[in-house]
Amino acid sequence: MILSAPRSAFLPVPFSLSPSLSPCPRPFLPVPIPFSLSMNGPNPMSESSPRRFSGDTLVIASHNRGKVGEIADLLRGHVQTFRSAAELALPEPEETGDSFIANAELKARAAARGGFIALADDSGLAVSALGGQPGIYSARWGGPDRDFWVAMTRVNQELGSNPDRSASFVCALSLAWPDGHCETVEGRITGTLVWPPRGNHGFGYDPIFVPDGYTQTFGELNPALKHAISHRADAFRQLVARCFR
Repeated sequence: MILSAPRSAFLPVPFSLSPSLSPCPRPFLPVPIPFSLSMNGPNPMSESSPRRFSGDTLVIASHNRGKVGEIADLLRGHVQTFRSAAELALPEPEETGDSFIANAELKARAAARGGFIALADDSGLAVSALGGQPGIYSARWGGPDRDFWVAMTRVNQELGSNPDRSASFVCALSLAWPDGHCETVEGRITGTLVWPPRGNHGFGYDPIFVPDGYTQTFGELNPALKHAISHRADAFRQLVARCFR
């Protein structure tokens, strides 16, 4: 004998908009999140297409010979000719920004008024136990002569016996065109401060900064290795990917 189900069994079930009564919950559709090339700098995916460097001459907006040489080393192969702000007798603008990025853009735009694309950096040491100081005032802690022995000594004195010696080097890079347009990124490296200073390489606070994962200070490390892992190298990797490729 063949049994048949009552006809009512095949009637459609009324659909309800109530989530608790819906026979088929709405599927979750993940929203794609733009991928950032670096957690340290601006997210290029969230901005308009970056402007690319063109031409053969780049002005490095700095009067610091050590910094000019380091920046030139990091961009060799991408730029044919480097000129420094000192070489072109460009004045150093007053750094009135309230962040590394603001100061880098201010300096880059000032140097680009000479008619060339200009690159400026603003970098410094941010000490955790000092609330991020000296930060954008890193050079000024060296007094009117920008003496970094004075600056390093002040950092050590300010820390006193505080066991927290963690710190970061931060570097903002800004590439500016004569029309005022800027492309800006920011790099960072974390580490620990030591005393007394060690090593004769580098400049600034390098002799008291030991990067995480190493036992030597930036002042002791081989310059090629330091250039490869530094905050400035991090920023340059971002800038090259953004503007020089």
